[in-house]
Amino acid sequence: MKESSPETRVYRYLDLVMVLFVTVLIVSNIASSAKIVDWGVSIGGLPLAFDAGTILFPISYIFGDVLTEVYGFKKSRRVIWAGFGALALASLVFAAVRALPGEAQWQGYAGQGAYDAILGGMSSGGIVLASLSAYLVGEFSNSVVLARLKVATAGKWLWLRTIASTLVGEGVDSVIFIFVATLAGVFPWELFGTLVLTNYIFKVSIEVLMTPATYGVVAFLKRAESEDYYDRHTRFNPFGI
Repeated sequence: MKESSPETRVYRYLDLVMVLFVTVLIVSNIASSAKIVDWGVSIGGLPLAFDAGTILFPISYIFGDVLTEVYGFKKSRRVIWAGFGALALASLVFAAVRALPGEAQWQGYAGQGAYDAILGGMSSGGIVLASLSAYLVGEFSNSVVLARLKVATAGKWLWLRTIASTLVGEGVDSVIFIFVATLAGVFPWELFGTLVLTNYIFKVSIEVLMTPATYGVVAFLKRAESEDYYDRHTRFNPFGI
């Protein structure tokens, strides 16, 4: 496995990983705006209700782990910002559609109220603002922790790096996402504690359960790309491209 500068490399699968990451990001945000799920289970009196995007959203953190582990922090950062740009564009499109006049028959069987109730978070920017704010801190925290642990452990114990980075990143992400979305009126304040707790437990659990798959994907990409990057001299500036 050779250690080389990712800036000068052309990779076979990096664009595919980017497309999957962006897809997961956009779809999970639409689902978050559309529905709150309640399985009827409680912990300490708090019902484990969660926004529907939580089902898919943790996969984006797995992509973040894979990107940082194989390609390094700088490539991961570029993919994250690409996702942010795509998500902002999606929000603008939903906002434009919301502003357009509705056709008479559509107003009868659906109507503007239904659109606002289901896609209001995306079209008003509430979910997008929450997601971007949370990701700016959460995803980069995840990547920095994983990259630094990789150097500190000399590339050993991948499971420790992925889980530890997720505990930090998903914790920050869950609090910021729910807080900003609630401020924007997407979620009611009564569900704040429930949504934060449920999001965090669910996301970390998905990361742990997906660890074997993460090992397989990382091993495949390292072989296929002949890359195993260590961020020994990286400046962890989240605003570079």
